[in-house]
Amino acid sequence: MTGTTGPAPASTAPGPLPTRRVRSTGVHLSTLGFGAAAIGNLYRAVDGATARAAVDAAWDAGIRCFDTAPHYGLGLSERRLGAALRERPRGEFVLSSKVGRLLVERTPPAVRDDEGFDVPGDLTRERDYSRDGVLRSIEATLRRTGMDGLDVVHVHDPDEHWEQAAGEAVPALVELREAGVVGAVGVGMNQSAMLARFLRETDVDVVMLAGRYTLLEQGALDDVLPAALELGRSVVAVGVFNSGLLAREQVPDDATWNYEQAPAHLIARARELAAVCAEHGTTLPAAAIAFPLRHPAVVDVTLGMRTPEEVTRNAALHAAPVPEELWDDLAARGLVRTA
Repeated sequence: MTGTTGPAPASTAPGPLPTRRVRSTGVHLSTLGFGAAAIGNLYRAVDGATARAAVDAAWDAGIRCFDTAPHYGLGLSERRLGAALRERPRGEFVLSSKVGRLLVERTPPAVRDDEGFDVPGDLTRERDYSRDGVLRSIEATLRRTGMDGLDVVHVHDPDEHWEQAAGEAVPALVELREAGVVGAVGVGMNQSAMLARFLRETDVDVVMLAGRYTLLEQGALDDVLPAALELGRSVVAVGVFNSGLLAREQVPDDATWNYEQAPAHLIARARELAAVCAEHGTTLPAAAIAFPLRHPAVVDVTLGMRTPEEVTRNAALHAAPVPEELWDDLAARGLVRTA
């Protein structure tokens, strides 16, 4: 892909992380990706300097896959990510964004966004999975990021919009892929069953699976993962900490699962997983990152990152060795499925 280029800042990084190819395309994703919702002020504001430092830290850690969306901070995430990446050689990173939510003027404007981002509410989101909506969304994303092409574009959360998403959004993205504006076409959702349907019934290259293939949940083994293998497609795993329950070595009583207070039985299960990880000399969050990457259809795990410190921690967890014996032990104890 091409884009605005410029000299890269000096770095003492050891080099880019390993990559895996989105099968059937020329797009290669680093095995750890930078999720940019947080620098769009998800839940709380982060200042511009910290957001920029987080992107810089990701680059220095070898991350070369960056994921954003118009939804994230009503365009703030795309603007911040584009500003940071425009200084990098365009051919050395993958930029991923999404379609399905057009940003339109809000009348009257709200003081703050009402969908979880700490940004002014002068815009609102309008669901649109039509061909025209996709083209308008891509044009706006390119303008906000300052790029002239996107490496991956996902149809974003089309749960209640199957007909239009499958019949208009995906074909429009395929046209852009054929024209060289988009490198790979995907769909991102919090469920696995419909993602499997997109793989089987449309011409997508990759799906972004949120929270459904983790140390706590392996239901995707019944639908989207075998479909991806059968059809020669790929999967990006996100939400691998189940919104927090698997994010710490010691599981706290107030841990969250699917963005709500985790029920007692899941806290107990996470603690059992953590104990087995400790027996094998590793940690729960390191294992949570490593687990999805063991599946041959999974090409990348993308984590939300807000600060340089979070980036450094996540990169270290990704790099931490996880003994192969751990997986056999977890399976033998009935804590994870492997097939």
